Amino acid sequence: MDLGIAGKVALVCGGSRGIAYAAAEQLAREGCQVAICARDPEALARAADRLHGVAGAPVLAVHADLATTEGIAAVVEAVTARYGGVDILVCNTGGPPTGGALSFDWAAWEQASRLLLRSVVGLTQAFVPGMRARGWGRVLAITSLAVKRPQGNLVLSNTLRAGVTGLLRTLADEVAADGVTVNTVLPGFTATERLASLAEANAARAGTSREAVYAGWTAETPAGRLGRPEEVAAVVTFLASVPAGFVTGQAILADGGAVRSLL
Repeated sequence: MDLGIAGKVALVCGGSRGIAYAAAEQLAREGCQVAICARDPEALARAADRLHGVAGAPVLAVHADLATTEGIAAVVEAVTARYGGVDILVCNTGGPPTGGALSFDWAAWEQASRLLLRSVVGLTQAFVPGMRARGWGRVLAITSLAVKRPQGNLVLSNTLRAGVTGLLRTLADEVAADGVTVNTVLPGFTATERLASLAEANAARAGTSREAVYAGWTAETPAGRLGRPEEVAAVVTFLASVPAGFVTGQAILADGGAVRSLL
C-alpha cells in the first residue's frame, strides 16, 4: 500500500528509543522528512545516526526536555526553522514514576502533568494551526492500554494519559473538517526499556522476580507474548498515512488482545 506521505514532515517526540524510535524509522522509510527530540543527548545522537542511514538524508535531532516550557519552545523553534512546520506530529514522552493513588504529593502530580499533558498541549497549539491552514495533517499520541484498563501502581500514568486522550478527542472534532486527523495509539505490554523499568519496580514491590512479572504480563495477553516496538509503530505509521484519512478521534489498542472489551 502506498501511504502517500513521502516528503511530509514528521516530528516524533521521544524518538530516541522504543516505540517512538520504531515509528520514526518507519516514517523515514516511507520518505518522510523526520525530526526527533529526546532528553538523553547520547541516545538522541545514536538514533539520529541510525535514521540518517535509513532515510539517506540528515535527520533533525533536537535535545530537549518536553516537560519544560524551554524544551517545548526549543523543539518548536528548531523544527519551524528547518521545515516551516509539521505535517505529522507524534506526541510521546517517558513515563512518570510508579505509585498508588495516595502515593504522591501535589508537586509530583504537577511534574507528571508537565511531562504527559503539557507537552501535548504545547505542541498541538504550535503545529496544528499550520496543518489546518495547509488542509492536511496528522496528530498522534502514543499513550497506553492503561487508558482503557488502568494498571496497578501506575496512578499518574493512568490519570494523565486519560487526560491526553480527552484533549485529543476534543481536538479531533474541531479540526476534522480541515483535513487533520487526531488519534491515539494504546500499546499493550511491549518489549521496551520502559517496560523493563516497570518490571523492576513491580518485582520489588511484590517481592518477586522480574521474570515472574514478565510471565504475568505474557499470561494476560491472548497473543501469548510481549509486543514488539515495530508492531505498535506500524499502527502509528498507518494512522499517519493518506489512506487513513477517514479515521479520527479514535483510541486504538495495539495490545495483543490484553484489553478484553467490545469497545
